[in-house]
Amino acid sequence: MRLATWNVNSIRARSEAVVGWAQAADVDVLAMQETKCTDDGFPVMSFLAAGYDVAFTGDGGYNGVAIASRVGLDSVEYGFEGQPAHGGTTEARAMSAVCDGVRVWSLYVPNGRAPDDPHFTYKLDWLAALRDRAALWLAHDPAAQIALAGDWNVAPTDDDVWDPAEFAGKTHVTDDERAAFASFAGAGYTDAARPYLGATKTYTFWDYQQLRFPRNQGMRIDFTLCSPALQDRVFGASIDKAARKEPGASDHAPVVLELR
Repeated sequence: MRLATWNVNSIRARSEAVVGWAQAADVDVLAMQETKCTDDGFPVMSFLAAGYDVAFTGDGGYNGVAIASRVGLDSVEYGFEGQPAHGGTTEARAMSAVCDGVRVWSLYVPNGRAPDDPHFTYKLDWLAALRDRAALWLAHDPAAQIALAGDWNVAPTDDDVWDPAEFAGKTHVTDDERAAFASFAGAGYTDAARPYLGATKTYTFWDYQQLRFPRNQGMRIDFTLCSPALQDRVFGASIDKAARKEPGASDHAPVVLELR
């Protein structure tokens, strides 16, 4: 199985490119984030015509998640128990489905905005609630195959940003965010791609402004964290930087896992 995650930054604007990439890359399951699309506006037919079943949730704002699969899309769940609300609303930031025996989650972690912003507390609460729930899933079934895939909006180490000094005092790199991300390892989940990315700094996100992409001034903030049983199946991973080069592309690149 080839499992990918990609912040598509508006699926309506990029449905043909996303579906075309998934076919060309021979992807079996694609977790998508920041779809920016209401449910009644989702381009379902583009995926069905390419042989993918698709499930999605979104309200048209700066969130929305989806999963496309050509190996089954069963037991779809929207949100997770204990997911924090923001402004009285449980945002469309998490959904999952069973795809060929793997419980695949598509996750769009809140941005946080700034360390002194209430959204930052929301972000930490959201990660803590997900971590607690993910730990409970494994406590109930240690052999469960679970993929926590998505845009985590956290750069776990200084090697995951092009210049640590550039991010001093900003979100994504604070000790609190990094501790929250690291807590998933304590719960039993592994950053599956890291061993396959080599020593050279490689990223998954480059801002549209200031020529960040041509200068390779990016961040690695998109991950698939795997449960132990799923991690045992991983034999390769890559970041498809070429997808970021396409005209009108998302500001993120897809991350692909190879599973035996």
